[in-house]
Amino acid sequence: MGLSLKFKTNVLSAIVILGILSLRVADCGLLAEKLVYQAINCRKHTAFLTDFGAVGDGKTLNTKVFNSAIRNLSRYASDGGAQLIVPPGKWLTGSFNLTSHFTLFLEKDAVILGTQDESQWPPLPVLPSYGRGRDAPGGRLSALIFGTNLTDVIITGNNGTIDGQGSIWWDKFRAGNLTLTRPYMIEIMYSNQIQISNLTLLNSPSWFVHPIYSSDILITGLTILASIYSANTDGVDPDSCSNVRIEDCYIVSGDDCIAVKSGWDQYGIKVGMPTQHLFIRRLTCISPFSAAIALGSEMSGGIQDVRAEYITAIDTESAIRIKTAIGRGGYVKDIHARLLTLKNMKYVFWMAGNYNQHPDQNYDPKAIPEIQGISYREVVATNVTYAGRLDGIKGDPFTGICLSEVNITMNQKENKVPWNCTDIAGVTSDVTPKSCASLPEKKGETCLFPYDKQPIEDVQTKTCSYTH
Repeated sequence: MGLSLKFKTNVLSAIVILGILSLRVADCGLLAEKLVYQAINCRKHTAFLTDFGAVGDGKTLNTKVFNSAIRNLSRYASDGGAQLIVPPGKWLTGSFNLTSHFTLFLEKDAVILGTQDESQWPPLPVLPSYGRGRDAPGGRLSALIFGTNLTDVIITGNNGTIDGQGSIWWDKFRAGNLTLTRPYMIEIMYSNQIQISNLTLLNSPSWFVHPIYSSDILITGLTILASIYSANTDGVDPDSCSNVRIEDCYIVSGDDCIAVKSGWDQYGIKVGMPTQHLFIRRLTCISPFSAAIALGSEMSGGIQDVRAEYITAIDTESAIRIKTAIGRGGYVKDIHARLLTLKNMKYVFWMAGNYNQHPDQNYDPKAIPEIQGISYREVVATNVTYAGRLDGIKGDPFTGICLSEVNITMNQKENKVPWNCTDIAGVTSDVTPKSCASLPEKKGETCLFPYDKQPIEDVQTKTCSYTH
């Protein structure tokens, strides 16, 4: 019996793809251009999105092409890995899934466009540490770029662009027309050795970059832009993650520029995966209605050992904000920040123990969060409305707060009270204007900023290349 036409076609396609990859591995001749970039790991095999029939006209849907290309390249995971190059053009697509030992590289002038066709975003179950969707009680839609149970995955480029075309989703959210939670732009779950770097990210439907239940993560050189009036467009949300570096990012957002999370109420407590060993450096943030760095409010698995330095916030509601409530449980402790430059702020320091958004009414009112060991130093802030609003929880004060070398220039009349503090305890040193009574002056005190190195700080990139 002869082979079926379908079988013959599949065999021929596989041979063509293998031939393409063999050519990419080999030297492509004297006219070829070698392009280099930095990555945690380099790849042996290279293919271009156009090798699989993609059309970059901004109108042709390429969802099947992205998924097919990555699925075919996954066979090289154990043979040096593969990189998929996205060339210049506008590549319209719905959600697609990544694979291990894989690099997605966006060349200069390459634009991945998220389709506004909801059918191209598959539904996913709710996250176990959340118990429901953030926008609606049901599940959620898959991220534009999604991956789960991966090792060694890189999303990078020569400042290529990913545009989520999120305005239609923001309108649906505001109108209350969502039955499932909006897709994120990039979400990596249950994975390790992750790099996301050197890209421009625009207009995500919701959060931009969401690593969750993952470790060993390097996020560098991102420009993240959304309307300051957009809904929930957090920049980077490390969520129940360990060993994370976020460096050299510029973020304009309608929500927190960086939001550190670890699950919501009883669901986060049950999963019990903290975010820890997080390093944030050289961040510039603009977010008039939210924070440069938020800790919570979903922090029920715990947040510990966060170090932030060289932070610039302009026209932003607050610098570093702690958000929690009765029912969260968990903890936020060993938080250290230094060298903050702040301009045109509503609050410099903000801690809120009354952030009472809950997934449902089944949370435990005895689950009291622990907020302890918060140190901020070397802060210069100008044109500030309130120096600090620090509200702990009655019967559960936030303790171990230290502020030193802080110079705040207020924009209001001197008879206005710059500080509002309840249920907190700690010390200050060399703070202007003088802080509240629950943070008394202790001359000569320098707030702790640890300098011991964690393994994620020693991760170095390699010079990788491909031939064009």
